[in-house]
Amino acid sequence: MTLLLDTSVVIASLDADEPHHAACDRLLSAGGHRLFAHGLAETYAILTGSRMARRIGPDAAAELIESAVLPFVELVHLTGRETMAALAEAPRRGARGGAVYDFLHLAAARKAGVDALVTLDRRDFEAMTRPGDPMVRMP
Repeated sequence: MTLLLDTSVVIASLDADEPHHAACDRLLSAGGHRLFAHGLAETYAILTGSRMARRIGPDAAAELIESAVLPFVELVHLTGRETMAALAEAPRRGARGGAVYDFLHLAAARKAGVDALVTLDRRDFEAMTRPGDPMVRMP
């Protein structure tokens, strides 16, 4: 089964205090899964000062992503045209404001042809899915 991991899964895999750490770490360290390239920037933002209670420095965050994430995933990129097509579709899927970033993860999952998008924010993604989209599941 091919999977695209959402940023929430990556963050939980890197933080032993996260409730879903063990399951997310197993998924990430198994390797061979996909990750929307934008997820690297989201991971960096969270590690360096967003929602995490324990922030780490920018150099340490970049090193952690390079050593503990990149070796285990295949990045999926959206071209400018693909991004614009997704943004044009976003309102019909209910993706506005910050939800558009989740929708772009879903667009990347569709492009990659994965079986499932794995996230800790299942309800957010399920609200945007339609027939033909990859299934959304928890780790």
